[in-house]
Amino acid sequence: MSSTSTADLSSNAPAPATSKRRSFALQTFAPHIILLIVLAVTFIAAPGYRTSTQIASLLQLAALLGIVAIGQNLAILVAGIDLSVGAVMTFTNLVTALVMAGSNANMPIAIAFTLLIGLAVGLLNGLGIALLKVPDMVMTLATMTVLLGAGYLVTGGVNKGNASPAIVSFMQARFGGVLTGGVVLWVILGIGIILVLRKTVFGTQLYAVGLSRRAAQASGVRVPVVIISIYVISGLMSALAGLMLTGYIGSSYYDLGGPYQLKSIAAVVIGGTSIFGGVGGYGGTFSGVLTITVLLAFLQVVGLSDAGQQIAYGAVLLLMLILFARQQRKN
Repeated sequence: MSSTSTADLSSNAPAPATSKRRSFALQTFAPHIILLIVLAVTFIAAPGYRTSTQIASLLQLAALLGIVAIGQNLAILVAGIDLSVGAVMTFTNLVTALVMAGSNANMPIAIAFTLLIGLAVGLLNGLGIALLKVPDMVMTLATMTVLLGAGYLVTGGVNKGNASPAIVSFMQARFGGVLTGGVVLWVILGIGIILVLRKTVFGTQLYAVGLSRRAAQASGVRVPVVIISIYVISGLMSALAGLMLTGYIGSSYYDLGGPYQLKSIAAVVIGGTSIFGGVGGYGGTFSGVLTITVLLAFLQVVGLSDAGQQIAYGAVLLLMLILFARQQRKN
């Protein structure tokens, strides 16, 4: 080989590494940049959203989605998905409203039911996926269908029960004019999951499973335990969000959690987590949650009909998801 050829190869060698670094930087900062753009457009088009009252309302809505997205984020990080999150929220909402019956005295029982529902559904999903090798999409779709049927069976198709004053106050009382208990809880849980992913052995194993389950198994990672744990966490987060939704609405409503299924997936992917697993984190998802919440608010103030809002929202989400998915595939 000539010296000229060797020189040419040497000069070109760093290019792929440079390209990967730029791609990684883009994927890391893109969710936050998109959030800033959406915020700027919304605040300019609708100055009323700059008030503390409206900001508090946006944060309240974001908190519900953000807590659901914690579990969804973990599932997607291992190249899975949880289609049952909305149904878990709905079922928890129906059951806890019925149990609370507007009384603070029933709150401990309602919380116990919340934990039981989340644990049982998450464990069922995890065992089916990890041990029975049922595809995650099929398993969680089946669970979703069962829960929706069970919810109809419990209520007979009629909304029953009311939230207790304690949970209503937790979700609606504002500290400093902006923060509610739900928002504070979301921030605490969000910071907690970021630390778990970045600083613990479980977080390292989770990323390893997402990159390659076979390689993780060969390295001594108990892959089934990691997967079951993830879906249990997802079930618990969805059930907790369902309880919070009961306090936010004040009563029960059939399929109230349905929209959170798509929203949670979109928030995670827009937040930069790869749908192929092993790349991403909750820091980006945090911005993804806020982006979706503010985007919906913007579509409401531009005067579109409900149908127009759904079409525009779906089109924007589809575009962003395609762009992020293509970027992740290149990486």
